[in-house]
Amino acid sequence: MFKSFPGFSVLEKIQKEKIHKRKRNFSWTTLKLFFIIALSLIVACLPTEAFGIEGMTVAQQRVISLFVFAALMWLTEALPSWVTSMIVVVIMLFTVSDSALSFLREGDNVGKLVSYKDIMHCFADPTIMLFIGGFVLAIGMTKTKLDVALARVLLKPFGTKSEVVLLGFLLVTALFSAFVSNTATAAMMLAFLAPVLRSLPADGKGRIALALAIPVGANLGGMMTPIGTPPNLIVLQFLESINNVVITFSEWMLRMAPFVLLLLFLAWLLLRFLFPFKQKRIEIVIEGEMKWDFHTIVVIATFIVTIFLWMFGKELWGLNTNVVAMLPIAAFCAAGILQRRDLEEINWSVLWMVAGGFSLGVALNKTGLGELLVQSIPFDSWSPLIVMIISGLVCFLFSNFISHSAATSLLAPILGLVASGLGANLAPMGGPSALMVGVAIAASVSMILPISTPPNAIAHSTGFIEQKDMMKVGIIIGALGLILGYAMLIVFKF
Repeated sequence: MFKSFPGFSVLEKIQKEKIHKRKRNFSWTTLKLFFIIALSLIVACLPTEAFGIEGMTVAQQRVISLFVFAALMWLTEALPSWVTSMIVVVIMLFTVSDSALSFLREGDNVGKLVSYKDIMHCFADPTIMLFIGGFVLAIGMTKTKLDVALARVLLKPFGTKSEVVLLGFLLVTALFSAFVSNTATAAMMLAFLAPVLRSLPADGKGRIALALAIPVGANLGGMMTPIGTPPNLIVLQFLESINNVVITFSEWMLRMAPFVLLLLFLAWLLLRFLFPFKQKRIEIVIEGEMKWDFHTIVVIATFIVTIFLWMFGKELWGLNTNVVAMLPIAAFCAAGILQRRDLEEINWSVLWMVAGGFSLGVALNKTGLGELLVQSIPFDSWSPLIVMIISGLVCFLFSNFISHSAATSLLAPILGLVASGLGANLAPMGGPSALMVGVAIAASVSMILPISTPPNAIAHSTGFIEQKDMMKVGIIIGALGLILGYAMLIVFKF
């Protein structure tokens, strides 16, 4: 993440620890890789008849093998998630594309292959551009110190009473997380909070509540907007590509903002109850001043215009959300705010991770495997409610142990097909949107362990939180999020 972002040193430390851990467990990682590769090759080499799906082609079988490979790699984290995504894309190009190895394109029953251009287009998918636009806005805010100024202004109304300051940190962290990456937001807020945590009484529980407010606010706040967290954009892309359902920026916020605010309020009550403050007053001091110059004015104006167009541009002028995301890129480049070095600091690993998930969806559709599965599996005989409950629980379980993006990338293309198969049966339960957006909610409320999300790891790195405290809060908020989230999606349909 951008090096001048407050709290960058925390991110760097955690990243180095993860790399060191992988090196230390090299033998175990090698064993996992061997098992996953062997199993994937077995799936790829079985006779097509072994799958029990009439009409399956060799290309479709290879796609299933790739799904097995990606799922096991993401679940075991044998390699970083973005590395797995890149490997999947490359294997796909060499095995199931129309530019694959010649001997893999020949023979009986090979079936329909995927255009190599369609696979590579995943790296420039409009959704990826939307993400980049969000990253660029964050860079502009950081370089002009607008983030620091906003944090100071937004936290000031909450005064110095400990419990009210806790609420302030939850709300402000959530607000930043709606427009800036969850990880960067958590690092920034920890930089502001660290001096306060060190000053609180060692025998009090209040600092546990404050430290936990960082991951809770960051994880929940990311649900508020489509750009807040990768799972949101992943499900939106598959809703549009598989189910022909388009949810605008304003429609998303209209539904999700009240839901997130309710969860934040419940989280505040929970943290107050579990970890009461011994010290009744807290003084928050945020250092750093914003300079009122040309660059600052450009960033503020661009931020306001971009958010306005994201929310109302579609209704007023027919502007697509992804197109609007290009505005801050052009404005910051033209004004000299965005430099070459800044582009190098964009979190490309997240973008590659998302693109890899999209490529699996492309292969599923272009080889005809998706249509074949819809025809072969009696989805219409399944209970829509049971499907929604199981999908939410599976995503919640996965997302607590692997990255939220990986879990959503794995489930979204499959659930997109399930939604198509259920058809009209899904309408009373909120339609395809409820099924798919429910997965994004399930991913975001998954915060039981320090490894569940980067914000959790950042908060745990303070040393003030024991894993049992994080698990207790994570389980309760996760259960509330799933129950209230699906209730909201079913009652207030997108």
